Amino acid sequence: MSLNFPAIDKPAPAFSALNQNSETVTLDSLKGKKVVLYFYPKAMTPGCTTQACGIRDTRKEFDKLNAVVLGISPDAPARLQKFIDKQELNFDLLSDEDHSIAEAYGVWALKKFMGKEYVGIHRVTFIIDEDGVLRHIMEKVKTKSHHDDALAILQSM
Repeated sequence: MSLNFPAIDKPAPAFSALNQNSETVTLDSLKGKKVVLYFYPKAMTPGCTTQACGIRDTRKEFDKLNAVVLGISPDAPARLQKFIDKQELNFDLLSDEDHSIAEAYGVWALKKFMGKEYVGIHRVTFIIDEDGVLRHIMEKVKTKSHHDDALAILQSM
């Protein structure tokens, strides 16, 4: 089953989600900033922790590029807050419990793991410009270098 992403150079799908503090974050509220929207399967798992800590440690670099990073998963806000507290994360995580945002971005799809098939979130990152236009899709995300790869794309914009 292939992933059905939104079109590059078109407006990114609008979203509204609760962050770790149960505050609503919308794509519209971020106009004027570049947005790195990264989907990850589950808070506090090894790969997701590696990915989040890389962003945490390079947060100043993202700030210099006028970019806000948002991680998004099906986790409830309370679990996101535990993840932030445990790893001292310095950016917002969004809750997509009904996976409607993941579906809008085409990353909620069939997966295979250890011979089993199930539907879940694919680890994909979307880079959105200051006007809300989708400019880049990072489909093959490496958790260890994700932050550097995203920064390189932002610097080239």
